[in-house]
Amino acid sequence: MSRVLVTGATGFIGRHLLPRLRSDGLAIVEAAGASGDTAAEATWRRFPATDVVVHLAGKTYVPESWEVPGSFVRTNLLGSIEALEYCRAHGARLVYLSSYLYGDVDRQPIPESTTLAAKNPYALSKKLAEETCEFYAARFGVPVTILRPFNIYGPGQSDTFLIPTIVNQVKAGREIRVKDLEPRRDYVYVADVVEAIAKASGRPNGFGVFNVGSGTSHSVAELIRIIQDVWGTDLPVRSDGVRRKDEIMDTVADITRAHEHLQWSPRFTLRQGLEAIRGAQ
Repeated sequence: MSRVLVTGATGFIGRHLLPRLRSDGLAIVEAAGASGDTAAEATWRRFPATDVVVHLAGKTYVPESWEVPGSFVRTNLLGSIEALEYCRAHGARLVYLSSYLYGDVDRQPIPESTTLAAKNPYALSKKLAEETCEFYAARFGVPVTILRPFNIYGPGQSDTFLIPTIVNQVKAGREIRVKDLEPRRDYVYVADVVEAIAKASGRPNGFGVFNVGSGTSHSVAELIRIIQDVWGTDLPVRSDGVRRKDEIMDTVADITRAHEHLQWSPRFTLRQGLEAIRGAQ
């Protein structure tokens, strides 16, 4: 039986991932906050040897990264280095969950070959971690699969993110207020992300980078309309007309590579994902 070490096991994605991996008959070693700081070597020395590491742990909230950039770089970069060192010591494969790192581009959908651009400290920490992963794969032979999910959503996501914020306003029954109605995003349901991670966990040795998205985008205005339709409301919508610093106006993932090499494709449309969230409440 293969053993998989999952960092961030009690986080948003981790809580959805563990049942999926267990259904494949894998033995899971769970690493969460109580296990120690994943940016510290001593934490990793306490973990038993495993065959695969799925590294989910890290800081993720972009607005916070502007307030404490050093903390984001430390946690996300050093944590990834320690994960790579663990894999090097135990002959394990690494599945690294990265992020959208393409900046504001002219071409849609966006392939993995697009030049990376760190537009915020969070993205910088992930870009540096990806470069380190590629170095360890090339120089130390550590097998690494990098997944670049676009905008993940689903049951249990923090209320600080856009979709939970809108859903909470809909449930409150007054008005829906957002900063900007225009930005478009490729929203990918958490169960589809989990399936991509499961596929990547069984990927043969080597180095690979794969986008994980729906392959389509929706504006904030469209998102609100679908949420209201699913929840059966018709509340007034108010936009502050405030655009975030370095806002990216549209993102669509080119998921051709994941389909061809991981045999992965998303199963949930945005409406179906939102219906699943409502059903889970």
